Amino acid sequence: MSATTGPGWVTASAPAKINLHLGVGRVRADGFHPLATVYQAIGLRDEVTVRPAPSYVVTVDGDERLPLDQVPADESNLAVRAAQLLARRHGVDEAVAVHISKNIPVAGGLAGGSADAAAALVACDALWELRLAREELVGLAAQLGSDVPFALLGGTAVGTGRGEVVVPAMAPGEYWWVVLGADFGLATPEVYRQFDALHASDQVAEPAIPEPLMEALRSHDVLRLGHTLRNDLETPAVTLHPEIEEMLGAGLAGTAVAALLSGSGPSCLFLCDGSGHAHYVAGELAERGYGPVVVTSGPVPGARVERIGGPR
Repeated sequence: MSATTGPGWVTASAPAKINLHLGVGRVRADGFHPLATVYQAIGLRDEVTVRPAPSYVVTVDGDERLPLDQVPADESNLAVRAAQLLARRHGVDEAVAVHISKNIPVAGGLAGGSADAAAALVACDALWELRLAREELVGLAAQLGSDVPFALLGGTAVGTGRGEVVVPAMAPGEYWWVVLGADFGLATPEVYRQFDALHASDQVAEPAIPEPLMEALRSHDVLRLGHTLRNDLETPAVTLHPEIEEMLGAGLAGTAVAALLSGSGPSCLFLCDGSGHAHYVAGELAERGYGPVVVTSGPVPGARVERIGGPR
């Protein structure tokens, strides 16, 4: 299928994710670890703009505090791979230029690359006027990465398998978070290898979702939720970069309800009791010399079209 009509360009956005719980099992034969996780989408969003082009290209701009030069600028970029997968699946022989505007930290444990892939799927679906059901897009997303299906869905959800099997969870109300970035990155495979090394001689239980956490979400009990937050990758990440422990401690010293590593790190999350408290905690971190610091809230919607340019 060659698209000769339709929009001239489409911009879509998708959110960062955090893991309120990240339970990790022993590595499987296929190289993946079984996960039991509770995702929440927060209000940091990347935007992806796609437009027809002679070949697939990618450009990147965004928050100048981020190491934008670390975002792949070739066809290995997950957003480009998403566009190519969608085109192959539906016989589209038109390439696109992909422009990514980054707000989500790079290599920070917030699934920024997965968000870009989800946004690219939604944007290309609109550009090529495929009008696919969200369920089909989720199926394609699972082929791209474990966090991409959740980036499409957003909200709060339970993830199983390697994280790609996503079911929405009841989580009424709003939660406020402070996100503390680091001046170094952590590669997810490296953190999982460290997890394996630390547990080489241990019995690793099959991961499961803790019911007290789900009860806290259902009742919107912020203090109770704080007591139930857990990330099995936190210890491996701290082993690789001990300064993470200091970052987490700084947020607690700044009166955060709870502190948690974000995914495989190194970004740190601080649960707060409302907007005012979050801004206070952010100020305390900044005074202690930590940064960059962002105040945000969740849950927020998943990938969505933001703007459409008029006919090509």
